Amino acid sequence: MAEDSMNQPVDPSILSFEDALRALEAIVRRLESGDVPLDESISLYTQGEALRKRCTERLQAAEARIQKLTLDASGAVTGAQPFGAD
Repeated sequence: MAEDSMNQPVDPSILSFEDALRALEAIVRRLESGDVPLDESISLYTQGEALRKRCTERLQAAEARIQKLTLDASGAVTGAQPFGAD
């Protein structure tokens, strides 16, 4: 999970997409530095995976909200396609 300023884990499900992405980027920077002990690296990786999942879920939810419904001649919904696709 992300950590707040007091280094306490934060539940990714309460973070906005932007906050989760920033926290994930910070974890990646720390892991790439190579200065993190193994046990902490494993913990950071676990937190990062939870944040990645949260970001993916938020993106999928946003994509679903902008789906354009396709209608048949009678106005019945026949499917959906990405917004802006013709």
